[in-house]
Amino acid sequence: MEVLPALLFIAIQFILLFLYPLQPAMSRPHNNFTDLESLLAFKASVADPHGLLATNWTANASFCSWNGVRCSHRRQRVVALELSNFFLGGSISPHIANLSFLSRLDLSNNTLTGPIPGAIGRLPRLALFSLANNSLSGPIPLGIFNMSSLVKVSLAINNLSGYLPSDTDPSFMLPRLQWMSLSMNHLTGSITSNFARCSQLQDLSLTFNKFGGSIPPELGNVTRLNFLYLGANQLTGTIPASIGKLSKLNGLELGGNYLHGAIPEELGNLLDLQYLGLHKNSLTGSIPMALLNASKISYLQLAGNSLTGSIPATLGVSWPQLEFLNIHTNQLTGRLDFINSLSNCRNLRYLLLLENKISDFLPDSLGNLSTSLNHLVLSSNYIKGRIPSTIGNLSGLIGLYLGENELTGEIPSEFSRLKGLQGMYLSHNGLSGHIPPELGLMTGLNALSLEENALSGTIPYSLGNISGLQILSLAANGLFSSIPDSLWSLSGLRELNLSGNTLDGSFPRQMDNLKFLDKLELSKNRFSGNISSVLGNLQMITILDLSNNSFDGEIPSSLDRLVINVEYMNLSYNRISGTIPKSFTNLGKLYSLDLSFNKLQGPIPEGGVFSNSSIVSLEGNPALCGALKLGLSPCPPPSNSKSNLHLLKYILPPIVLVVLLLSCFCTRLIFLRRGKKLKLPSEDASLNTIRVISYRELVRATDNFSEANLVGRGSFSSVFKAYLNDGLITAVKVLNSENQSALRSFDAEYCALSKIRHRNLVRIISMCSNLDVKALVLQFMPNGSLEQWLHSHGYYLNLLQRINIMVDVSLAFEYLHYYHPHVVVHRDLKPSNVLLDENMTAHVSDFGISKLFLGDSQSILSATAPGTLGYMAPEYGSTGKVSRKGDVYSFGILLLETFTRKKPTDAMFDGELSLRQWVTRAYPSAVLEIVDPDLLKESVDIQREPSSPIIVGQCLSSLIELGLSCSRDSPQKRIQMRDVVPKLQMIKNDFLSKSPRS
Repeated sequence: MEVLPALLFIAIQFILLFLYPLQPAMSRPHNNFTDLESLLAFKASVADPHGLLATNWTANASFCSWNGVRCSHRRQRVVALELSNFFLGGSISPHIANLSFLSRLDLSNNTLTGPIPGAIGRLPRLALFSLANNSLSGPIPLGIFNMSSLVKVSLAINNLSGYLPSDTDPSFMLPRLQWMSLSMNHLTGSITSNFARCSQLQDLSLTFNKFGGSIPPELGNVTRLNFLYLGANQLTGTIPASIGKLSKLNGLELGGNYLHGAIPEELGNLLDLQYLGLHKNSLTGSIPMALLNASKISYLQLAGNSLTGSIPATLGVSWPQLEFLNIHTNQLTGRLDFINSLSNCRNLRYLLLLENKISDFLPDSLGNLSTSLNHLVLSSNYIKGRIPSTIGNLSGLIGLYLGENELTGEIPSEFSRLKGLQGMYLSHNGLSGHIPPELGLMTGLNALSLEENALSGTIPYSLGNISGLQILSLAANGLFSSIPDSLWSLSGLRELNLSGNTLDGSFPRQMDNLKFLDKLELSKNRFSGNISSVLGNLQMITILDLSNNSFDGEIPSSLDRLVINVEYMNLSYNRISGTIPKSFTNLGKLYSLDLSFNKLQGPIPEGGVFSNSSIVSLEGNPALCGALKLGLSPCPPPSNSKSNLHLLKYILPPIVLVVLLLSCFCTRLIFLRRGKKLKLPSEDASLNTIRVISYRELVRATDNFSEANLVGRGSFSSVFKAYLNDGLITAVKVLNSENQSALRSFDAEYCALSKIRHRNLVRIISMCSNLDVKALVLQFMPNGSLEQWLHSHGYYLNLLQRINIMVDVSLAFEYLHYYHPHVVVHRDLKPSNVLLDENMTAHVSDFGISKLFLGDSQSILSATAPGTLGYMAPEYGSTGKVSRKGDVYSFGILLLETFTRKKPTDAMFDGELSLRQWVTRAYPSAVLEIVDPDLLKESVDIQREPSSPIIVGQCLSSLIELGLSCSRDSPQKRIQMRDVVPKLQMIKNDFLSKSPRS
């Protein structure tokens, strides 16, 4: 009978266990059942959109075999819960604190929200604690600062707020702590001096918060520190001299604060220091000579302060490992004799001294600098004298910036040896003589700016040999004669500024080659003749300035075609006659139209830009009338109006009859020609491979459109994997039969898309169009989409792979925007539309169905989709205007997503915060805090090789900067896709040249 009460007791225990599985177990002994309860409570509190826990955390297996769970061998107790990059949402259950044997808790890189449970501070064995890169909010529980077992803590990249424990808080006790990062949050208050109690601390990162007050001098007592990152806060006061006691320090980041005073000489005691960032503060005084003792410095940022004095002459001898020297925007004076010592720095890549007050002659020793030097930036100083010819020795130079100085003499012909130079900026100096024809040998040049000098002679014919030239500015010089015909062959030219010379002649027919010209400025010259109708073919122009010349004749009607992009048009101070074209009322993007001081006559067009007197200037044309708002007198009524009406009764009917007959004839002719084209659907040899596939073969190839072959489904189409009769594996995109507008436009769309060929666009192989189905047969991509590789568990792309993919995408869009016969706007770029072939080469897809536009605003379809939320440019929603700049915005968001691995639709981006705003907060000081952490693990250990993060960090910083430039809210401020391509390629080449793998 005693057995019955015992069984009843056991039964009651099991009932309680299952009825109250989420009740804290603090009151009873912790055991395996407690661990199981805690894990199930954790699972119940999180969102698991990919089912990574649902399919594995089941009763069929021991919890010690569950994903991310590791147990001790002897007791089978949970010692580690590591679920980084599991795409988990929801909140963290406080029951996790019942895992009393837990030593490693890593929930980083998810989308968890809510507070950090304070109970975690009671875990007695916790050594690693990482919740980085989530959306957690609220304060950091104070108990965490009293965990004697903690070794590594990362709560970076969240929305945490509140304060750190005060200096007088005795509970702050982390005796084993080695690594702590709280960067990229909203923490306020002061930085506690209690960190001085952490005698084992090696890395402390508090960047990108809102910490105020001064830097605690007690930090100088933490003698094991390797990295101290306090940048991008609101710190005030001076830099404590006690930091000079941190003899093991490798990296010190204090940039982006409000620090003042001098740079402490004690920093010269940091003999292992490699990275020093003191930029964007209010530091004064000179660069201390004692700092030269820190002989391992390779990266020095002092820009954006108020430093005075001269640059130490022995700088290069003292810092032989220097790679990056940025001292721009200070008040430094003195000479350039430090250039001599920099020849000792054989790894120097960046030398940035712009916007100082350096007054000296450029030394010949400039040519002795490292051949690895990529960027030499000395602009906006008081540098004088001639440019030394030895500069031609700098074979690795990519950017040369000597503008806004007092340079004189001639441009050295030795520049022609700089084969890799992409940008040469010598504007706003006193250079004289002719433009050397040898510059035409610089075939890698993208930008040449020589404006506002004293150059004379003619424009060298050889400049037409620089086929990749995009920007040419020779304005405000003394150049004469006509523009050489060779310039009109520069088909990639985007900006041409020849204003302020004495050039003459008229527009040649060859100007038609400049299809991608964005800015044409020819003002203040002696050009004459009619304004060529060829200008109307340059539909990319946003700025057109032909003022102060001798042009005559009428405004050509072909300028009607500029209405798509033109923002600024100035034809003033010429001899132009005739009337103002009525089409000028459609200049929707125009912010300035100046037609003043010409010989224009007749009525002013009504409406459009002419209703805004702040945009239009028409003075000096006495024969103009109308437009009372513009201050002109009304036009006189037309004379003999009744007589004219009487004549129309007799003249109009014959005219109408003739027009009708001509229309019938033309219509018949068009049908005849179309009939011929149907018989020969591929006049272009490049289209000979395209064939029409039968519906029967399509059904067989997809196994009757089986779900097993379904690759993906969207709002306008479904995609199936298909095996054609010839064995070719393809993807078949079947149009949604319910979308009638898309169905009606299919044939026209196929005709357009079949002519779009580029290695980075998904190729159309065939088509099927009948009453049953309308489908495109496309190139199959075996490696799926970028979406899959970024946001699915078990997939990973390294840094170089991601760069290559983005280069591929940019090349595709450069083609669509600039090299296809018509401008094609995609309008829905996102990771799922970037597909990867067997070689991981990226191909942009879905640039057809309901999203193809010819020109910057006209769709060839009657129904269009607005794009995808998060990637869609702001102006789509506010104005509905579609342009290439919208694609650039989407590309920028894609770029940010690719390297942060955060979707713009992530749960953390709600309310006022967006992906771009989140990244902007981190740039540039805390870029490594927001990028995908896996990118930092692939080849280097941040703590063991402190120089390696500089290489990765510079690359990622450049990529993030480019993403932000592409995704600006204002379309006018966004970079253009044809500028994106060379920048991405430059970033890639720079990374490869620095990477140990290369």
